[in-house]
Amino acid sequence: MKTAREWGLMPESRLAVGPDNAITDVPGVAVGHRSLRGEGLFTGVTAVLPHAGDLFRVKPRAAVEVINGFGKSAGLMQVAELGTIETPILLTNTFGVAACTEALIRRAIAANPAIGRKTSTVNPLVFECNDGSINDIQALAVTPDDAMAALDAARPGPVEQGAVGAGSGMTAFGFKAGIGTASCIMRIAKRDFTLGTLVLANFGAAGDLVLPDGRRPDPRVPATPERGSVIVIMATDLPLGDRQLQRVARRGGAGLARLGAFWGHGSGDVVLCFTTADPVAHDSVEPITSQQRLSDDHIDLAFRAAAEATQEAVLNALCMAPATLARNGRIYPALADWLKENQTP
Repeated sequence: MKTAREWGLMPESRLAVGPDNAITDVPGVAVGHRSLRGEGLFTGVTAVLPHAGDLFRVKPRAAVEVINGFGKSAGLMQVAELGTIETPILLTNTFGVAACTEALIRRAIAANPAIGRKTSTVNPLVFECNDGSINDIQALAVTPDDAMAALDAARPGPVEQGAVGAGSGMTAFGFKAGIGTASCIMRIAKRDFTLGTLVLANFGAAGDLVLPDGRRPDPRVPATPERGSVIVIMATDLPLGDRQLQRVARRGGAGLARLGAFWGHGSGDVVLCFTTADPVAHDSVEPITSQQRLSDDHIDLAFRAAAEATQEAVLNALCMAPATLARNGRIYPALADWLKENQTP
């Protein structure tokens, strides 16, 4: 399978990309997958680790933007209130949220036995999309062990994309979709910073997809109402305050809109943006602390990066996913097959 960039879909005028064109181009970020197959199962878990240390003790600054709130994710309220995250981030199917939540709590307690006793409880962060069109979601197949396996598999470097991990059973715009990732390099004050995105693409009505060159791929499937969802995880090493992080997260919506999405009534569209710069200590020694943050006069570059990396990550999720037979006998075609049939001279 080829990425969107390898298909020539991305205009050359865009921002430069990182070495792996992935969220892991942000130093310290790692991604892992656990895929479940067999007996009607086509699902899994994807893990994003903001850094390799103890996230409960060293909390990355973060913000959440809920574009359309038809979703069942866990942990968003505290992130919105406190502006930090304190566990790895897990993505899975809608009925796998509880199992992933348990895994994150147990993992945090194992590293910090004082949690819930001598110090605060922990806020597990889990995102979901409904993969029931392809996966037997009622099987409740995802277990805490599967979530642990995804966490243990997390590595920096290239990220497997398409129908893998949480993206195994996801679809978008009538095509098979799943996990996609991309990154952009931002030159600010003579320094290079990176913004990377990882998406769980499961949204968009059939026939609505718009490619960067203006073409509208036809999945040749019946049109259905927009009831899907998309999760966008953004990571950057740019020092941003929580207000700025939410503003950057909001621009993920611009990347989705470029693809033809309109965020329907039944769509759960959520963006989490975190920075690895200037994290917050769980046990603060000083009563007053300082914080690094970008001047707002330079934030437009981060806005552009958020939109471009989100758009490309979704296209990668589509381009890297093979055609798949659904439980009801319907075939979700591969965008790659349409691109082969409609190559421009």
